[in-house]
Amino acid sequence: MNTYNLEVVEKLISTYLKLGGEMIEIEEGVLGLGKILLHSAPKKCSIIIKEVFLNEWSSTHTIRQYKKLPKKYQKFL
Repeated sequence: MNTYNLEVVEKLISTYLKLGGEMIEIEEGVLGLGKILLHSAPKKCSIIIKEVFLNEWSSTHTIRQYKKLPKKYQKFL
């Protein structure tokens, strides 16, 4: 499982939004971003970003891309 720091994830979100996509915050984060859904960018995959806790003082993020968004995330659209 690849993990990414906050700076990389924020850059990804910024780029995705510039391409015409939209962002939905599914869960609020504590140390990072929580759970974020990026969707609707033309000709781009949907992206799920999840915060993963490392310890009491730090966290990291995982990124998954989907060509077809799973049903459990479609209810947020």
